[in-house]
Amino acid sequence: MAEKSAKLLLNDAEYELPILSPTQGPDVLDIRKLYGQADVFTYDPGFTSTASCESTITFIDGDKGELWYRGYPIEQLAAKSCYVEVCYLLLYGELPSPTQMEDFRNRVTRHTMVHEQMHNFFRGFRRDAHPMATMVGVVGAMSAFYHDSTDVNDEWQREVAAIRLIAKLPTIAAMAYKYSIGQPFVYPQNDLDYAANFLNMCFSVPAEKYTVDPALSRAMDRIFTLHADHEQNASTSTVRLAGSSGANPFACIAAGIACLWGPAHGGANQACLEMLREIGTVDRIPEFIARAKDKSDPFKLMGFGHRVYKNFDPRAKVMKESADEVLDLLGIKDNPTLQVAKELEKIALEDEYFIEKKLYPNVDFYSGIILEAMGFPTSMFTPIFALSRTVGWIAQWKEMIGDPQNKIGRPRQLYVGAERRDYVDLTAR
Repeated sequence: MAEKSAKLLLNDAEYELPILSPTQGPDVLDIRKLYGQADVFTYDPGFTSTASCESTITFIDGDKGELWYRGYPIEQLAAKSCYVEVCYLLLYGELPSPTQMEDFRNRVTRHTMVHEQMHNFFRGFRRDAHPMATMVGVVGAMSAFYHDSTDVNDEWQREVAAIRLIAKLPTIAAMAYKYSIGQPFVYPQNDLDYAANFLNMCFSVPAEKYTVDPALSRAMDRIFTLHADHEQNASTSTVRLAGSSGANPFACIAAGIACLWGPAHGGANQACLEMLREIGTVDRIPEFIARAKDKSDPFKLMGFGHRVYKNFDPRAKVMKESADEVLDLLGIKDNPTLQVAKELEKIALEDEYFIEKKLYPNVDFYSGIILEAMGFPTSMFTPIFALSRTVGWIAQWKEMIGDPQNKIGRPRQLYVGAERRDYVDLTAR
């Protein structure tokens, strides 16, 4: 029972609405009984003022620029932890003991191979298919290969599906990349860690030996960690909505991948790098800055600001450090795109317009720079985001399945269409 409540006066009638208090963040007005009592809906396009669920997984304070996984600040996890440990934390709520960590790492490592018949499934796509199109299809098709982990009412099957998805997404993403460039698939190697294994599957070829640079592996691991979960964003909400119908976990994650594909969501880092290439050279930056400030010009600077974070994106601070490390390691100084990025970053941090509008470089700005420096084409940026976010989607899906308040998602609408009218026969029109 809520300790606080609000009163709504509507058509001379008064309704009492409970106020729920979270561990962190603003209070929440409980309107679940409003329609039944008052025969009215609320109107909230984009659900920006609506809490769709209770969750213990991730917390964001946009005003303070904070992001926590299970209460742990993202800066600490990025600096001291690793992605596999973060996966355990998100799935089970606590950091693992050494024994738990070893067991979890072994379970993930030994599920990285995909069913051999899935190789044939890849070959059904056109050779120039976008890796995201391939991933949506292949992940959705996993339910056709792994029948023993599709019963959402079986706790053990949910656990098996979770491990399989976390383990196999890097393999599937790497296969999508290899297929798109006409190279043979590379099998996972159990002696490599999660990030190094992914880089090896993407960049090694049978003709010559490839050694993963530990610094690049660490930067890749950090990218995975920073993107692991981000509260009730569009793709996470999609996974929960799909899951609310009882759909199998592979279908739910495929739905999340499809939503993530949009340029306003997971495709933002690709859009950012394409914008940097459009600018081309440092001397053209003032022209594009002027366009961004012109309200009549549709041009938008991608990779700056964030819908939730009002002061800065805490992930961007960590990502900037990684970007500097990777560029120094690879000795990349003369790349025109990266020169534009560095100059644009400097302007954004000093220009009054950017400061006033809080248009700071966000995580997409830096992640795109790192991934291009590593050798990934822009078409692979969103697939990498998808494999990073898979554990967050799974954690949210598992939490939803176990929530006694869970019911199938069914948003209502503000209907503004035609009034009732009678059908007119074709000959009489």
